[in-house]
Formats: sequence, C-alpha cells, structure tokens
Amino acid sequence: MPLNLSIILLARMVPPMADTPKKTLGLETVEPAVTPPTDVEPAIEKKPVSTGTSRKREIPQGLWTKCPECGEMIFDKELEENLKVCQHCAHHFPTTAWDRINALTEPESFQETEADMISVDTLEFTGTAAYADKLEKHKEKTGLKDAVITGIGRMGDHEVALGVMDFNFLGGSMGSVVGEKITRIIELATERRLPAIVISSSGGARMYEGMFSLMQLAKTSAAIAYHGRQGLPYLSVLTHPTTAGVMASYASLGDLIISEPKAMIGFAGPRVIKDTTQSELPEGFQTAEFLIERGLIDSIIDRTEMKAQITEYLDYLCLNLKKS
Repeated sequence: MPLNLSIILLARMVPPMADTPKKTLGLETVEPAVTPPTDVEPAIEKKPVSTGTSRKREIPQGLWTKCPECGEMIFDKELEENLKVCQHCAHHFPTTAWDRINALTEPESFQETEADMISVDTLEFTGTAAYADKLEKHKEKTGLKDAVITGIGRMGDHEVALGVMDFNFLGGSMGSVVGEKITRIIELATERRLPAIVISSSGGARMYEGMFSLMQLAKTSAAIAYHGRQGLPYLSVLTHPTTAGVMASYASLGDLIISEPKAMIGFAGPRVIKDTTQSELPEGFQTAEFLIERGLIDSIIDRTEMKAQITEYLDYLCLNLKKS
C-alpha cells in the first residue's frame, strides 16, 4: 500500500482531540464586571468595625464616687474621711448639717437646742404638691425637723453658739422655723456672752410661707445687731449655694464672712441679672473667688482647714471675753 494512503487511513481512525485550556503564568488580567455580583456570599464574614465607644463601666453603689470636677474615682470611705473634699482637685462635695457639726466641734460637746420645733402650713399652700406633704417628705428623706440645726458646742477652748443649715431640706429655704431657731441661738449667745457662728447653705426665703418667711430677714438681722452691740463676735460661713433672702440677711452680717472655695454667693440668679441688665456678666460672677476680690467676703477656707482657722480667729476675737 502506498505510504500516502496509509497516513490518510490512520488519520481517519484516530478521534479528534478535545480542546484543552491553555496554561497561563498568572500575568493575564481579567476585566471586572460592570456590576459586581450580589448573590455570592463571602467565604469569610467580616466583623463590623468598632466606632471607638467603650461600654459604660458599672460602678457599685456605695463604694466609689466620681468627682464632677476632675473626673477621678474616689473611694467613698476616703471621701468621708476627707470631709467630702476631693483629694485630687479639692472639689467640695455637698455635705449634711450633722457632718459639718461633727467636723467643727469637739467630740460629744454639741448640745442641740430647739430640736422639737417644726414648721406648720399656716397658709395651707397648695401647688403641684401641698406644702404639708413636702415637709413630711423631706423629714423622712433627711431625718431633720427643718433646714437648720442649732446648739451649743466647743471649738478648741471656746464654747460657741452654732447654727448650721442643710440644703437637703427644701433647698435650705428659710421659713418661720429657720428664722426663729437662728434668732434664738443668737439671743442665747448674747445672754451667755458666747461667740456665734452660722453656716449658711440656702436658696433663700421659703415662699410656701409667704410674708411669714420674709419677716425672718428683719428678725434675724435685729438679733445679730443686738449681739454686736454687746461686743460679741459673730462669724458667718457661706457654703455652696448661699443666695437670696438668707444672703440678704444674717449671712452677710458677720464680723468675719468666710466662704468655702467656689461657693455660689449672691441675691438673684445670674440669668435674672443678665436679663434685667441686658449685659454680659463677668467670668466667675457670684463665686467666692470673684467676691473676695471685691471685698464682700473676708476669707476663703478649705473645709478640711475650717475648724483650725475658725478656732484661730476665735482666739483673737474672744480676748476681751476672757478678760471679762
């Protein structure tokens, strides 16, 4: 058989080979689709990216307190031992009347006066809540009969007549009982020839009692004037806040007017003054630091140093009393 014919027959007997993909070196590029497929699930699920906000820490009640001034966390026991003054920035936390008395007087020396005097709802005042209901609510909340505690105690070598207001009771507002107790402790100091000290913390006159609360301004001021005529010292200590009718009466009549740091002190609020005068108020307006520069108060004393400093003042002011 001729050679050419054998080659032809052999070619017909071998089946044609299927097309095979060409091998590539990985350098070829693939054009991306105009719209990427959306029905294909990713092989690895991506976690959402954190926005950087952390979970709020749960702080057990009664263990730690956050300072609103510097943001430091303070162990409650340490805060109590430091008379509720921040050890980091000296911020003065609110405190109670009994805590102030215990910090200022010698142990077991304080004898309360007029402890059973209570307010009555003479005007039968009603509003969003009845005045009588508010009184009962705050008695239960604070354990006090009213917004001031008065009595005789000892500071160092000095026996003193002491009145301490508590802002927790109806904002330390001055009603008939507050005015009467302040007046009586001043009169007792005059009778026994003792120095008198009143620590104020108040939003002003108690308007639930109408004009009866306003009459306390004149009554307390008269008692202090008579006390001064006898040559007896009267010290006024202002704490945050001391405003309105209290500041307009016995709080501003001291032979020495002392304040805790950064206490708000004034008559009307800054918003009322700004709206009335139609002018911008200076920076730090109505703070103790602002007022000491203008001569309204005599000294700013840290709470932790208050007892020692007042005792030193009394050593000087009571020299004539010791001689007599």
